[in-house]
Amino acid sequence: MVDSWERARRVLEDAGLDPGRLARLAPLTGGTYNTVEELRLTDGSRYVLKVPPGAAVPGLRHERDLLLSEAEFYRSAARAGVTAPHLVCGGDGYLLMTACPGEPWDGTLSDAEHAALRTELGRQVARLHRVTGPGFGYPSGALGPLAPDWRTAFTAMLDAVLDDARRYGAWLPRPADAVARTAAAAYGALDEVTVPCLVHFDLWRGNILVDRSAGRTRIGGLVDGERMFWGDPLADFVSLALLGDIRRDEAFLAGYREEGGRAEFDGPARLRLALYRAYLYLIMLTETVPRAVGEEQRRRVRESVAPELVAALEEITEAR
Repeated sequence: MVDSWERARRVLEDAGLDPGRLARLAPLTGGTYNTVEELRLTDGSRYVLKVPPGAAVPGLRHERDLLLSEAEFYRSAARAGVTAPHLVCGGDGYLLMTACPGEPWDGTLSDAEHAALRTELGRQVARLHRVTGPGFGYPSGALGPLAPDWRTAFTAMLDAVLDDARRYGAWLPRPADAVARTAAAAYGALDEVTVPCLVHFDLWRGNILVDRSAGRTRIGGLVDGERMFWGDPLADFVSLALLGDIRRDEAFLAGYREEGGRAEFDGPARLRLALYRAYLYLIMLTETVPRAVGEEQRRRVRESVAPELVAALEEITEAR
């Protein structure tokens, strides 16, 4: 087994940095899949090293080669001028990026700071959504090649997580086959999406860093882009309002629209949003099995996520 310090020095050497300058190596918590470490050099510069689990570690189908998607996200974010880590280098089984300033968004902000940050976040997400890809789906190729249309890509994504749920025997509030039948009733709305845009799909508050170092509160970085795919920008609104409703986030929507983002919630858009909510909440319920979370964590996920999954499915049924 490779020692963490030895691995970090090798990565620094691959990146053209002096491995002898490595002064500190510390694990970063909060993630549930990859091993994440902060590397601090003697000159004070900071980097983040991500290493995926071994091939034998159980996971969901779309999680294969996640770091390929994350690298694509950081390259795209740089083109969009969005505050995010800069990709330094990637190799066989690792990704090295710059560290962003700040700490994960928590509940200590004043109302004014919260509103200002949500508006800034809206502008940044709108810039992300201007980046387009060569096709629809996960750039990692975990579920196959990119698709020429969004319906083909998204239905494969949903089918994959339902297959994962069946394979792991994950608890769902409705049988997987029933979920599939309900979701299929809304698939026609997917045909309105004709341009494959960059979607982070994991922009909950834990992946948004808040920086207070310059005397004012600002977004320090949008991190953990490993779940990104090319698809419908509307899909990002699910994690941005995790277990909630983005339509109530007036500050975010104001910034998003100011930057040219389109945020309209007509009938087809609401159907698509319900599909994306169902997809994310299926992932959250299913992943508790391969992650082998404790009983208390499993209970909390069921109590908070299952009602939201049912609500999304019922919205599709009512619309039909």
